[in-house]
Amino acid sequence: MAILCASASTSVMFSTPSSSSSSSSSSTSKPYFPCLKKSTALASPFLGFSVSKLRASAPTTLPLNTHRAFQVRCQDVSIVPENQRWMFDESEINGPDIWNNTWYPKTSDHLHSDKQWYIVDATDKILGRLASTIAIHIRGKNLATYTPSVDMGAYVIVVNAEKVAVSGKKRTQKLYRRHSGRPGGMTVETFDQLQQRIPERIVEHAVRGMLPKGRLGRALFTHLKVYKGPEHPHEAQKPIELPIRDKRIQKER
Repeated sequence: MAILCASASTSVMFSTPSSSSSSSSSSTSKPYFPCLKKSTALASPFLGFSVSKLRASAPTTLPLNTHRAFQVRCQDVSIVPENQRWMFDESEINGPDIWNNTWYPKTSDHLHSDKQWYIVDATDKILGRLASTIAIHIRGKNLATYTPSVDMGAYVIVVNAEKVAVSGKKRTQKLYRRHSGRPGGMTVETFDQLQQRIPERIVEHAVRGMLPKGRLGRALFTHLKVYKGPEHPHEAQKPIELPIRDKRIQKER
């Protein structure tokens, strides 16, 4: 009797010698599968040896015999077939199946201490186009490692927020509403009025609307630093200029 067992790297055959009369008549021992019945051999390129094509049959049990001896035969089994090794590097032939593993960022991939800092001057820049560019970099959509559920973005510093521009008649027609929470506590003011009172809030309001709504969006909003005037307290972070690809972001005078 012979039993063939397979693993990721080796194949093991267990064989039991028959009686002296039967062993002399049979020159080779056939593999024995106790759970298979009238099975057909089927070549498997990933295991490197022939396995049996299973058919539905009732499970059987081996009778216990303490006089049986086992013979173990091991051989190397190639994980990747010869005709498919062109898809893998040499270091990946015996490694995991990288084609069926989805990459997901770990904590070490988005540490706050390793995030990039950008700075942008809002002077004469269209509010909506500036806000969309800022939101893209805060969200991390410009990165190849972008993951919707993870904070992969950068920090953005906006200076000269009081000089941001809008198109058309938005200075007098665009309205900002806030409510105190009490009956009749609605306060409405125009873009021009809010820009004279709190200019930073205009940029913050525009960027906040372009970020996710929820816990992740609230965390991403803390990456935005808006200041009135050209000064900011983030020189230690060594911010670089924010890359802007939109050619129509600057308002022509």
